[in-house]
Amino acid sequence: MGKQISLNTTRTQCIGAYLAEPAGKPRGGLVVIQEIFGVNAHIRSVADHFAALGYTAIAPAFFDHLETGLELGYDQAGMAEGKKLVAELGLERALEDVASAAEAIASAGKIGTVGYCWGGTVAFLAALRLGLPSVSYYGARNVPFLGETAKAPVMFHFGEKDQSIPPEMVEKHRQMQPQMALFTYPADHAFNRDVGDHYDEASAKLALQRTMAFFDKNLAA
Repeated sequence: MGKQISLNTTRTQCIGAYLAEPAGKPRGGLVVIQEIFGVNAHIRSVADHFAALGYTAIAPAFFDHLETGLELGYDQAGMAEGKKLVAELGLERALEDVASAAEAIASAGKIGTVGYCWGGTVAFLAALRLGLPSVSYYGARNVPFLGETAKAPVMFHFGEKDQSIPPEMVEKHRQMQPQMALFTYPADHAFNRDVGDHYDEASAKLALQRTMAFFDKNLAA
């Protein structure tokens, strides 16, 4: 089980974060980047699982800039509120918080990021601009940044049934960043989230297996 901590940011405001640490010496550190629903029970469980696999994991609560401790539901109201909040927050401020979170766990060794949905795009940006090896799960906002030069390796995971990321968008990733690992799965958006109808256990397990191989290669001592 992890714990709540206070995270200094590059701005005057501190935000919360969920920190999960492995039982022994860390193999490295991971910044776990939320969906549009906040650092909720699912994201905390994701961080806990990475800790169980040997990595120090920290999930910064970006929404604390706007409203402290916010956790949204997966219904239409929660989705609408989440979209409004991430638009207000902006990707640049989220990226600053990722850098702060990475600094907070620097003692774990090499640091990477893993992000989901909106967080998948933040993770992609962390590789482009912060030089952190990153895994991006179904980031629907990636395309405008595909022309940038990456400072670190990236792995993408997409669902083949994801209507928010059609095949032509996935193909743009292959064309514009051919050196980045990209995998697709017979699943919908949010197939890794083990809450709700979109969860696909087989796809989630395979994606995690590939994700851990990526981090073991790029982070583990």
